[in-house]
Amino acid sequence: MYILTQSEKVVRIPPADLKEDIEAVIGELTKSAYEGKFGEDGTMTVLISNVETVGPGRIVHGDGAVYQTVKYDQLAFKPKDNEIIEGIICEVVKFGAFVRFGPIDGLLHISQVMDDRVDIDSENQRLVGKDSGRFLAIGDKVRARVVSIDINEKNPEDSKIGLTMRQPGLGKLEWIDDDQKKKEESKGDTK
Repeated sequence: MYILTQSEKVVRIPPADLKEDIEAVIGELTKSAYEGKFGEDGTMTVLISNVETVGPGRIVHGDGAVYQTVKYDQLAFKPKDNEIIEGIICEVVKFGAFVRFGPIDGLLHISQVMDDRVDIDSENQRLVGKDSGRFLAIGDKVRARVVSIDINEKNPEDSKIGLTMRQPGLGKLEWIDDDQKKKEESKGDTK
């Protein structure tokens, strides 16, 4: 999910910024150009640090800007298929719930919440299991598995990541703890 790597890219320095502290300008331009954006390999750069220039910059005729190659350390985020994630319910909608994990949200479709029929309590912003009475609400911490990934590199907010909690060891963290306690109690009763 999170990776510490080093990257090398080109930054455009407008002519007006060439009068200022060039190292600070290059650092800020690098962050604004690449932080929060997806790369060609599907990783999102979350944080950039230790920006260094590599070689001389070049000026493109007719532009006047300097194109400078920079090298930097980055904290990158890349969701993987079948990866187990922990996140927080950030929105409940009529077709499921959105789980925020890392810098993006994943969709937990209503059919993937639990092995119970799930009803929507739109007044209280909850998903409720009909037989179990278990519910999910905004702010609940959950453990889920990534089942599909469709990254939109141009607009990360439009990326689609599908999640499921319909397997043992997944679900609202309270449910997982309750299930574990019941399992331990049933083992104790058989002795």
